[in-house]
Amino acid sequence: MRVLVAGAAGFLGSHLSNRLIDDGFEVTGVDNLYTGKQLNLSSLEKNPSFKFVEQDVINPLDIEADRIFNLACPASPVQYQKHPVQTIKTSLMGSINLLDLALKNNARILQASTSEIYGDPNISPQPEEYWGNVNPIGIRACYDEGKRASETLFFDYHRQYGVDIKVARIFNTYGPRMDLQDGRVVSNFVLQALKNEPLTIYGDGSQTRSFCFVSDLIDGLVKLMDSPEQFTGPVNLGNPIEFSMLELAEIIIRMTKSSSQIEFFPLPGDDPKQRKPDISLAQRELNWTPKVELEEGLTYIIEDFRKRTTT
Repeated sequence: MRVLVAGAAGFLGSHLSNRLIDDGFEVTGVDNLYTGKQLNLSSLEKNPSFKFVEQDVINPLDIEADRIFNLACPASPVQYQKHPVQTIKTSLMGSINLLDLALKNNARILQASTSEIYGDPNISPQPEEYWGNVNPIGIRACYDEGKRASETLFFDYHRQYGVDIKVARIFNTYGPRMDLQDGRVVSNFVLQALKNEPLTIYGDGSQTRSFCFVSDLIDGLVKLMDSPEQFTGPVNLGNPIEFSMLELAEIIIRMTKSSSQIEFFPLPGDDPKQRKPDISLAQRELNWTPKVELEEGLTYIIEDFRKRTTT
C-alpha cells in the first residue's frame, strides 16, 4: 500500500514515517522544510520503500497514494506566530489540495488536528462534543482557527464527495527529534535545565497540560487510520494525566540533576489554563490508551537533547 505523509520531516511526521516503513508500507514523504528538517528522515534516506518530495502543500500535488496523512503545519507557537499567514494558508490550502488528491486517488485521508481547537476551555476534561472557546482574532488564531477550518473542510468533503476521512485531535506530544527551539514547555524546560539556565514559567505555574509520548501518539494515529470506514472521528489522542507547569519544571530539574532555578513571567495572550483530553472515545473505538508514563518518556527526550547540545 502506498502512503503519503505530508509534513514528513517534522517531529511527528518523521516518527510516523519510520513506523509506516516498519509496518511494510511504501511511503512518500512531502515537506517544504520550513519547520521540518531533512535530518529527521536520515534513517530512511537509503530505504527503497521511502521517497522524499520537497514541496509546499499550498500548491497542488500529483502523487499516487492509497492513504494520506496530513501533518503539514507549523505546530510550534514560536513558528506559527512568527509566520501567521503562511500557517493559516498551510491549514486551509494544504487541506484542500490533499483532500482533492484523496478524491482523485479514492484514498483514505487523516487530518492531524489539535487540542488547540478547544481554545481556552471552559470544561475539563475536553470531550469531542465540546465546541471550544477560541479567540478568532488573537495571536494564536492562525493555528487554532486554521485547524478548526481544516476540520470543516474534511467533513464537507466527506459529506459532499464521499471522501473517506479520519480526524485526530492531538494533545501535547513530546519526544526525541523535537526542535531544540520548539518553544513548547517540555522542550523549553529540558533545554534550559541541561544548560543550568532558569526555567521560565509563564503565569503562576498552576496551569496544567497533559503530555503524551510520541510513540503512543503515533500508535493512535495508525489505529485511527486502520479503523472502520464509518468511524471518522474527530477523536482525541493524548494522555489524560495532568501536570501543572510547576510540577513539570520540578520533575525535569530533578531528572537532569540541574542547578536551574525557576523564574516566573506574565502569561501570554490566549494561553489556555487547562488541557486534559477525554479519551474515552479512543479507548472504546480504537482500543487505544497511552502506555508511556511521563518520567519514562522524559528520559528519552533528555538523552536526545543532551546528545544534540553536546555535539
